[in-house]
Amino acid sequence: MQSEELLFEVTQEADGGFAAECLTEAIFTQADSWDELRGNVKDAVNGYYFDSEKPARIRLHLVKDEILNAA
Repeated sequence: MQSEELLFEVTQEADGGFAAECLTEAIFTQADSWDELRGNVKDAVNGYYFDSEKPARIRLHLVKDEILNAA
């Protein structure tokens, strides 16, 4: 049975753009802005599932790496 939700791990690139990788399927996309990324993820999912039923929801999980000085 297919999952009801796809989970994408989203990271912010050094140039300010975003990259999204699905954790359960071979789906990856990038964009310059968050709004553009949302559209690109939907397009990528629709393309991946072009001939089959796609999950009802897509979850974008933003992973932020931050380094702080201890002093």
